[in-house]
Amino acid sequence: MNVLIWFKRDLRAHDHPALAHAAGFGAVLPLYIVEPDYWALPDTSARQWAFTAECLEDLRIQLGTLGAPLLVRVGEAHHVLERLCRQQNITRIVSHEETGNAFTYARDRRIAAWACSAGIIWDEVPQSGVVRRLSSRDQWQSRRDTFMAAEQLAPPALNALPGLEPGLIPTTRALRLTEDKCAHRQLGGRVQGIDLLDSFLTHRGAPYRSAMSSPLTAERACSRLSPHIALGSLSLREVVQAAQTRAAEYPGGRWGGALSSFQARLAWRDHFIQKLEDQPNIETRCLQSSAELLRRSSDPARLHAWENGETGLPFLDACLRYLAATGWLNFRARAMVMACASYHLWLDWRVTGAVLARRFTDYEPGIHWPQVQMQSGTTGMNIPRIYNPVKQGFDQDPTGAFTRRWIPELSIVPDAYLQAPWRWSGAGRILGRRYPEPIVDVTTAQRDAREAVWGMRRKPVARAEVVEIIERHASRAPKRTQPIHGQLSLDL
Repeated sequence: MNVLIWFKRDLRAHDHPALAHAAGFGAVLPLYIVEPDYWALPDTSARQWAFTAECLEDLRIQLGTLGAPLLVRVGEAHHVLERLCRQQNITRIVSHEETGNAFTYARDRRIAAWACSAGIIWDEVPQSGVVRRLSSRDQWQSRRDTFMAAEQLAPPALNALPGLEPGLIPTTRALRLTEDKCAHRQLGGRVQGIDLLDSFLTHRGAPYRSAMSSPLTAERACSRLSPHIALGSLSLREVVQAAQTRAAEYPGGRWGGALSSFQARLAWRDHFIQKLEDQPNIETRCLQSSAELLRRSSDPARLHAWENGETGLPFLDACLRYLAATGWLNFRARAMVMACASYHLWLDWRVTGAVLARRFTDYEPGIHWPQVQMQSGTTGMNIPRIYNPVKQGFDQDPTGAFTRRWIPELSIVPDAYLQAPWRWSGAGRILGRRYPEPIVDVTTAQRDAREAVWGMRRKPVARAEVVEIIERHASRAPKRTQPIHGQLSLDL
């Protein structure tokens, strides 16, 4: 039997259940499909494709040593699969289950319908703790733990189908992707992922628990494995087991706490992806239906300022510029930039969520969209946390080193005023000239957002009252035209 193994977000040969399953049937055709329509979506980007292309180059080497080179084809997935199955007499397709965005969800439904009508078997194999068609969460944790504890699968020997041209891995230019300058992007490929895993578990990860919150320390102390797990150059199971092995060697102290926190976050990854698996419209509809009252459109000027790190709020802008240049942010900073967009600037989470999605090299829809809603007050389950970007700047960047690096326009501002330069007596030399004045008053914006969100949650809620709060908030003009002196409120 000829079998096609379809790679998606699982770009490795090691511990690959779908590949091991396919190898048992006969000759194997490994395939990756580059879908131009997917790469034209608002939540995808050139930086993501560049990382993916590097993973594909590495995967091609891995599969070549096993006996079957990777085929790369460009086009609509249905057409590519139909043509190859017909030409190569393929009667079975094997792939991992994928919990992706709305595009991949709809695409897979079309592929399933076509395969059924064509008499082709499509085996979708689990590769993590996420459970397809889960009826209850009661046994979910134990099922996930069982999967993670299972033995890792060695790369199988493969029998290749002869006479097939492997195909080129297209460049970003060939895919006509918008230029995306990301000078400090992480590099893709299994070799890079293994090096990161080793360095994190041997020396970088010791201060993980205490260092993960500040962008000053998180860049080194965090594992930086997220893009490799998202694209599958490493399996989640091998990362989990490597962390468990290291934790057994160092059961207490600094390492014990760090590895406990790291393993908890790996488990939360599957937890959040399960949410999107169970409810695919999380990326388009508020989890709490009444929250649809809160945000209808996005102010173009505010959106542009936020996206480009020009809001006049230094720590917020520094984080956004850092993200643009690196493709990564630590968790607390991710939460803050999203919360500020949704609360202080009152922007639609669907629009700003897409901006962040394409900026993150490690974009994982199942984590991203539930977190976007959580930080936007639209879940109905979580207490709204309205991060004060000024307070976060003082707390997470107390020396100002991070802010000054990414906002060099503020180099002459004294430390005491760096996160609120409008309070400095010399602010007129900079604000409105080299660096913008703040586009919102932080205190007023927080108060209005809190009033609107809790108004929406009250039962019964007066629709007219909530709409009036929303309209008043959205119409507020920037407050700072002159520097203001005195004590800055640090209340959240």
